[in-house]
Amino acid sequence: MLRRSRRAVTQRPRVLSALAASAALTAGVVVGGTLVSFAFARKVVTPVTRRLADTEVLGIDTKAQTITLRRSPDTVLPGRYGLFVNGTHEYLKLGALLTETERTATRKLLTEVEEGEKVGRAATFSGWYFVHPGELHIPYREVSIGSTVGECPAWLFPAPSGGDAATWVISVHGRGTTRSETLRAAPVFRSAGVTSLAVSYRNDGDAPRSDSGHYGLGATEWRDVEAAIEYALANGAERIILMGWSMGGAIVLQTSLRTAYPDKIDSIILDSPVVDWRTVLGYQARELRVPSPVTHIALRQLTMPTWSRVVRSGDAISLNDLDIVTRADELTHPILLLHSDDDGFVPSAASRGLADARPDLVTLAPYVEARHTKLWNYDEKRWSELLRSWVFERGLGSERVS
Repeated sequence: MLRRSRRAVTQRPRVLSALAASAALTAGVVVGGTLVSFAFARKVVTPVTRRLADTEVLGIDTKAQTITLRRSPDTVLPGRYGLFVNGTHEYLKLGALLTETERTATRKLLTEVEEGEKVGRAATFSGWYFVHPGELHIPYREVSIGSTVGECPAWLFPAPSGGDAATWVISVHGRGTTRSETLRAAPVFRSAGVTSLAVSYRNDGDAPRSDSGHYGLGATEWRDVEAAIEYALANGAERIILMGWSMGGAIVLQTSLRTAYPDKIDSIILDSPVVDWRTVLGYQARELRVPSPVTHIALRQLTMPTWSRVVRSGDAISLNDLDIVTRADELTHPILLLHSDDDGFVPSAASRGLADARPDLVTLAPYVEARHTKLWNYDEKRWSELLRSWVFERGLGSERVS
């Protein structure tokens, strides 16, 4: 007669318990990973309603009119910038970097702050500089562009007298910003003798909300840029240059590939553009220390119809369609591409990949340390000359009004 080993009998519950614990842990990891991926995917397509602080105000000297910020790669850049703050002022214009330490950066204040005025500690360092077109001291008017989501406001800067009124530049801002981001370019294009139009698009806070209320990462917003093209053509434009910053670059590229008016587009200018969303989202996930499997799930959630409804991104987003490096052979318009290798938000790798794939179309103007969409701020003279030269080399504009 065989006897069971007591040891075997007593170990069985332990084995079952271990298996149960392992299964529970695995389930927890799966559920937790899914929730994290859900949050990440939803964040990508959710319009930004509050600016995230990326620096701190450590002190203000009202007599010297200087401000000291927590040091970061952005706050020590040369040039003019803006600072979103809380308190008496909502926005401060900043001038030259005066002094820096390992922890601080002190800059000249170009917006006067008087003694007793309150400025909150949390702040957002910005490359906008200009907030309203009235600050540019050039002619402009408010216009409205009819799109499928409704009337989208825009700022129109007409060509100067004696200029090339038949050439229009349509300027498209990036994710989480407004058309104010594009104001830096308006005086440059006016000096080149052409008209420019700073547009808004669905869900950006200025234009109407879409049914989903979420970004399409360029897959839906391009329709509002096409509406801007139609507006331009109806008001005297014969040739269009599309210019996009950051996600605005992705929108512009989608417009060039999908519009019914490709023959009206002369060329494209891109500043710190999103050329491939997988590259961008993968980089940002690594910066946030999101595990690779979770990032993979998040990207799948954006692209699958069932999950896209859960994430509330509206229709599923085809990241393949938004990968312009892979689709480089489909491009037909010349591109001036400006990108800094230390971007810190949108890696320049995809931009360089696009330039390598289409050297016949893409003129790459690389920067080394100008960060994300701060190329004008970092070196205004070079940036402005690159844009002006591009217009003239295309046989457009008028140097007589310079």
